[in-house]
Amino acid sequence: MDKSLDSTSLSTVSLLESRLLRIEHLLYGPTAASPSPQTESAVDTLEDLERRFNHLLSRIRVYGELMKIYNSHPTLFQPPPPSEPPTQLAPEAVQATVLASAASFPATASSLTSVNDCPIPEPSQSAALASLVPKMRGIEATQIAQEAEMAELRARSEEVLKSWYQQGVLGASEFVADVEGRVERVERRVRRAEREKEEAAAI
Repeated sequence: MDKSLDSTSLSTVSLLESRLLRIEHLLYGPTAASPSPQTESAVDTLEDLERRFNHLLSRIRVYGELMKIYNSHPTLFQPPPPSEPPTQLAPEAVQATVLASAASFPATASSLTSVNDCPIPEPSQSAALASLVPKMRGIEATQIAQEAEMAELRARSEEVLKSWYQQGVLGASEFVADVEGRVERVERRVRRAEREKEEAAAI
């Protein structure tokens, strides 16, 4: 019994370590890490796995968010037991639903295969993109400052145009209207004087 328990524990630890190595290989590429010595105890191996896993969680934010979701809703990541039906529908209804969607299965499988075949970008490319973040933020700040300056210039241009219209165009219009009013008054006086002169000559 003890040998069976030890064998199960070692196989579980080995499986966890192999999965963690696969994740590290996908994220960081092949590593030259030396294999752990056979004399290392299961407790030490588990502590090393936990330390490496926590290191991944601290560096990869997505994994940390997934762990938060898992801790809050663990049932989301646990498939129902095989003995439990996945739905309360009748078998005929389930069969009809599956057959209705059967045509999309090959396309879905092809999409999943293409996603699986997508190469993971090189770490150097990701690092190069990450190094551009401060520069991009600086460019964004410059654009914001330029937009604010342009808005200020537009407001000042509107004020200048308004002042020119009020003082120039409206002022000239008022001056012309005043001159025309004076000319009309003078013309009325001249016509009145001429009419009075004609009336006096007729008498």
